[in-house]
Amino acid sequence: MNALSNTVSVQLLEFQEQYASDFARLNYEWLETYFTVEPHDREMLDAPNEYIIQSGGRIFFAKVEDEIVGTVALIVETPDTFELAKMGVTPKYKGLKIGKMLMQHAISEARKAGMKRLVLESNTKLTAALNLYINSGFKVAPLNECSPYARCNIRMELTL
Repeated sequence: MNALSNTVSVQLLEFQEQYASDFARLNYEWLETYFTVEPHDREMLDAPNEYIIQSGGRIFFAKVEDEIVGTVALIVETPDTFELAKMGVTPKYKGLKIGKMLMQHAISEARKAGMKRLVLESNTKLTAALNLYINSGFKVAPLNECSPYARCNIRMELTL
């Protein structure tokens, strides 16, 4: 158990331009830990307003005191489907169920937006993430052969 667990109050926030650098920081952090940063990552992370928000997507943040510690994005895949993507929690705050809070919030917001399903692409070496997805109701789906990410070896979906 994380030593911070009894002292943490988490606030969930919607994307604002002032948090764009946090979105990039949190995602580069986990990408550089587990994988290689790919060109499509750079596009999205360096210009989230242009690549995600302006096309109808959403980005959420977890904030503890004055620090943005987690994020998740909902990216429009089709008119009735969001891709759940770019989810990460800074290592100092792992184990506090912040990822679960972000996941539940994203699912709730996708439902409110009238989406019929959520999809995601991941990698099977991310065991904790896969367990979160499965526990949130996601099921394995056929891989997207057009995925821009070499690291993706599993696709999952959740009917809303």
